[in-house]
Amino acid sequence: MARTTVVIPNYQGIKYIEDCLSYLYQGTVIPDVILVDNNSGDGSLPLVKEKFPKVQVIEFTTNTGFCKAVNEGIRAAETEFVLLLNNDTVVHQDMVKELEASLDRYPKAFSCGAKMICLHEKNKLDGAGDFYCALGWGFARGKGKPAEAFDRPARIFSACAGAAIYRREVFEKIGYFDENHYAYLEDIDIGYRANIYGYHNRYQPQAKVFHAGSAASGSKYNTFKVKQSARNNVYLIYKNMPFLQILVNLPFLAAGFLIKYLFFLKKGMGGDYCRAFKEGFALCKTSQGKKNKVKFSPKNLKNYFWIQIQLWFNMVRRICDF
Repeated sequence: MARTTVVIPNYQGIKYIEDCLSYLYQGTVIPDVILVDNNSGDGSLPLVKEKFPKVQVIEFTTNTGFCKAVNEGIRAAETEFVLLLNNDTVVHQDMVKELEASLDRYPKAFSCGAKMICLHEKNKLDGAGDFYCALGWGFARGKGKPAEAFDRPARIFSACAGAAIYRREVFEKIGYFDENHYAYLEDIDIGYRANIYGYHNRYQPQAKVFHAGSAASGSKYNTFKVKQSARNNVYLIYKNMPFLQILVNLPFLAAGFLIKYLFFLKKGMGGDYCRAFKEGFALCKTSQGKKNKVKFSPKNLKNYFWIQIQLWFNMVRRICDF
């Protein structure tokens, strides 16, 4: 029996979904597969039903966003592990096997991310896990660097949910993907929560995935991504940082948000960024936003210290990358 269920959120994935599933079923380990369709109208869902009858399909009548889609898939899974996979990926045959082996080696690991390589530029790395820093920036580790780099397993801040395996039972302890996020930064948010509760997030370079990138949103920078990321970043900080930690990081956060604003202002999206920033604060004040805030517990104090060191260390790393 399969130990892993692969959950693929799908929206308008006609260009990629056939290759995604074909390579997945050619792997050395064959997982269960659940495809969650967010009301695609491009023919991708009928294609899956016709060519991949083993795939369990969950259909929504509207585009519910990434978080709700993957949560439905996770809850429908019955295996020990769940592996979230973007529909615009092509996996190496050993990916599932290597990710399962990593969680077996590290019993306190909540997640393990794959080595993501650019599909159309296979000499470039798309990401080797995600980092978050005191500037309030989330970023992909190693993005744009040579694909042969980052070839050692490592502990990371969070796994990129575009290709990552999770220990399913832990969701019941720390919560599922926060559906207030809709899309973007939700994987950093859940990785952050896992760190607070004392779990680890890992990176396994032998698990390789080729990723097209921005298949659903359309481009690297667009209004939708800018708005979602800015809004969700404010919410992520409010949710996961105790008040004292926010105060400690406030000068860095202020600088980080200002730099981001100036960056998007230059691209003609400064207004979008500011409006989304305000929406983030409004979300924090809602009853649902307050309910989802992680309650501080003294027993997790050492985990907060580890997180804070990472926030500062990752800030230095990010600045040095420029």
